[in-house]
Amino acid sequence: MKYSTYFFTRKTSQSERIPGSNQVPNNAGGYAWAIDDWKRLDRFLILGSERGTYYGAERELTQENAEATLRCIKADGRRTVSRIVELSESGRAPKNDPALFALALAAALGDEETKRLAWGALPRVARIGTHLFHFVREYHSLRGWSRTSRRALAAWYDNKTPEELAYQVAKYQQRDGWSHRDILRLTHPKPQDAAHQEIYRWIVGKGMPELCDAGLRLLEGVERAKREHNPEKIAAFVRDYGLTWEMLPTEALNSATVWEALLEKMPFTAMVRNLAKMTAIGLIKPLSQATAHIVARLRDQKHIQKARAHPIMFLLAMRTYEQGHGEKGKLCWEPVDQIVDALDDAFYLAFSNVAPTGKRLMLAVDVSGSMAGSMIAGSSLTAREAAAAMALVTAKTENNYLVTAFSSAGDERWRAPSGWSFLCNGISLLHISPHQRLTDAVQEVSRLGAGGTDCALPMLYALERKLNVDTFIVYTDSETWAGKIHPAQALQMYRQKTGVPAKLVVVGMTSTGFSIADPNDPGMIDCVGFDASTPELIGQFVQGKI
Repeated sequence: MKYSTYFFTRKTSQSERIPGSNQVPNNAGGYAWAIDDWKRLDRFLILGSERGTYYGAERELTQENAEATLRCIKADGRRTVSRIVELSESGRAPKNDPALFALALAAALGDEETKRLAWGALPRVARIGTHLFHFVREYHSLRGWSRTSRRALAAWYDNKTPEELAYQVAKYQQRDGWSHRDILRLTHPKPQDAAHQEIYRWIVGKGMPELCDAGLRLLEGVERAKREHNPEKIAAFVRDYGLTWEMLPTEALNSATVWEALLEKMPFTAMVRNLAKMTAIGLIKPLSQATAHIVARLRDQKHIQKARAHPIMFLLAMRTYEQGHGEKGKLCWEPVDQIVDALDDAFYLAFSNVAPTGKRLMLAVDVSGSMAGSMIAGSSLTAREAAAAMALVTAKTENNYLVTAFSSAGDERWRAPSGWSFLCNGISLLHISPHQRLTDAVQEVSRLGAGGTDCALPMLYALERKLNVDTFIVYTDSETWAGKIHPAQALQMYRQKTGVPAKLVVVGMTSTGFSIADPNDPGMIDCVGFDASTPELIGQFVQGKI
């Protein structure tokens, strides 16, 4: 009997655990390594669990991530709160909602020190009124309100200057079933001065402020705009009082004159989110001053970084703007090419500065069924579309790279030619380039067939085709199951047969708890997908700096 037939560490089916390893079953029936709770916390804070994944429903995935977050809070509350604040303030996550939920968990269920740190961090994570409403909703679902929590929540209002507070309460008036009036009645803050007292009176509907403080003047402008119907006068209010579009009556937002005034000092993210509206009402059009102004801002990296604008915002804005109509409603517009091109440029500028590595890179995008059925941060972007976009960020900075797509036994249209090895029957060259518009490249991936997941295919393909690869960068959900050899084993085989000390970077595109990277191999690393700092991290790892 040949006993090694049943116990072979160099080549193991992905449906079985590598002998001697601590692999665990993944959601697809294969085996992978479990990431630790701290890595899972990062994935959750950046990717969230909204809309779930192909294998896991939103409810189940949220519960798993919440449990991992609670274990982090129990193990080291200070470190957990610090990480929440760091990722929230850095703009590395597409949405702030996961950070607000994690902070609510710390404030509600942590030990006394953790609760104190969480409440102290509230103004840094809940930076605007909408964030505050999200946090209050999450905390209220976890536990009741104590004297300590009421006092800490009241401090969010009391510690702002009158001008800052007036701006927040006028721009963000209610959300998630909560309003500023509700929170004031809950917390009973003690105004620190007459200006705060007047603002609180305005919030609860007790009339216009009577003082002449700069912040109170903004509220005067809001009240005057409510009673005005002339677009020219409303535009004058916008300039005189510094009003934003959220502070204006709905009918006023159908005027190009009003939007022209708003655009002069419009916050960066508000500008991006309202491109369609400004085009529909005729403010944005070819050769206009407004178009030139917006294009210049979109191509200014300082503006992007200051606004904490996440790359996914530009990708989604570009995809919606290009199609000329919204997903809901009746709004239609004629896209302006210069705006689309500027959004494309802004996407790349939103990532951390990435230097070329000079290495030979194989970028492998998992286009299997599970990647097509998993969404990024609750958006309309699938994990494999997002993976293709991330691959282009690295490709844009490198000179020596190959972009591929893989899926086991996928669609016949893109399966490898019959002359290739059967091992490579689900991989093909992906003809996308950073010289294309980003949305065109992403759309190319969305048209591919979807099969099973075999994350060993990139290494096997390189071995079969005798390619010299310094680093394999695999964008996947790690739900691998369909291969006859594990990805880590395939990498070891590639190293042994080629003599190249190749590395493996795994870019996790969902907030599950798995990775195909062997944690005991220093030549493998696991990163979080669509983290704005991931391309820079990849570059440092490829160059051996980390």
